Amino acid sequence: MGKVLLTAGALYVIVLLRAGGTFAVGWLAGAGARRSRFAGPISSAKFRRVERAIQRWGALAVAVSFLTVGFQTVANFLAGSMRMPLSRYLPALFVGGAAWALIYATAGLAVFKVIGRLFAERTAPGVSAVVVLCLVACGVVVYRRRRAALSTGEVMAEES
Repeated sequence: MGKVLLTAGALYVIVLLRAGGTFAVGWLAGAGARRSRFAGPISSAKFRRVERAIQRWGALAVAVSFLTVGFQTVANFLAGSMRMPLSRYLPALFVGGAAWALIYATAGLAVFKVIGRLFAERTAPGVSAVVVLCLVACGVVVYRRRRAALSTGEVMAEES
């Protein structure tokens, strides 16, 4: 239990710094956009309604974003750029960050323990699994690049 608490504590500090930093960068980017050539579209009535909705209800989205993969950064950046008040953002950050840290500390440690046991007890199947995963990842990358190149080539052929 001590390892889980120590890991969860470390992850909690990391997520608070990372998500809080992303919020701050979003806040600065939003402030810069309000002073740039984008100031006109940003000051529209429709944009202000969206901004008020995010300021009011975005805390729930921020807290839930920690239970997803890949959406956390976007949610924290948007919360900052849309000037979500700290009184709403910080509780969402603390609750969502705690959930994230506990999930990764428990499930993450369990996965590492299983992988460690797999390599210690059955090295050949473990290495084989890693090789297969790497080959699948490489195959996906090659497939996507070829498909993108073909679609770009088709677009160029159509333009000629």
